[in-house]
Amino acid sequence: MAARNFIQSGRKIVAIGRNFSEHAKELGNAVPKAPFFFLKPTSSYISNGQAIEVPSGCEVHHEVELGVVIGKDGRDIPAKDVDHHIAGYTLALDMTARNLQEIAKKQGLPWSAAKGYDTFTPIGELIPKESIPDTNNVDLSLKIDGVTKQNGNTKDMIFKIPSLVEYVSSIMKLQEGDVILTGTPAGVGPVRPGETVTCELGTKGKIISQLRFPVIERPKKA
Repeated sequence: MAARNFIQSGRKIVAIGRNFSEHAKELGNAVPKAPFFFLKPTSSYISNGQAIEVPSGCEVHHEVELGVVIGKDGRDIPAKDVDHHIAGYTLALDMTARNLQEIAKKQGLPWSAAKGYDTFTPIGELIPKESIPDTNNVDLSLKIDGVTKQNGNTKDMIFKIPSLVEYVSSIMKLQEGDVILTGTPAGVGPVRPGETVTCELGTKGKIISQLRFPVIERPKKA
């Protein structure tokens, strides 16, 4: 099953923007009236324990998210049928070079550089659907060196997973192994070399996934 090995087999990462109103507000953005998304390269994946790299000149921010792993190809998927196309879920981070993103936003340019550096999508393993029966009640938290920075719940998502999959698949085919990142709660902020980022995903007080990533400077090419 390709979805089980989605980190190797997935063709695209679809990242939903500003899907938590408090996060939109903390960055001075308007709360969206409809979903919008950007794409990230699958080359930005790293697995649990690997290092997040901070490129020279970048202020890199953490954004903890619930990821949806697609298990069955589909286009124009109705919201009522979305569950048939989901293999499971995953815990992920959407790392952002915030200073580059701000420049791009002011100039009306894409966010590809700010979101697409190597190591900018730290991600966990596939979580079976049965482990998360209610995707509208998932706890997401992130700590830096043991200090809590983000602590939210998917109940606060503006657009829920069925409508997100319906919307994205109305534009492009979703393929087995693809991942949709569903947005981040408030509390985003910088990570610096020498720190350690830990994050958790749970439901009803039970921790389902825990990840840990050291932060280093991006190595200079010899």
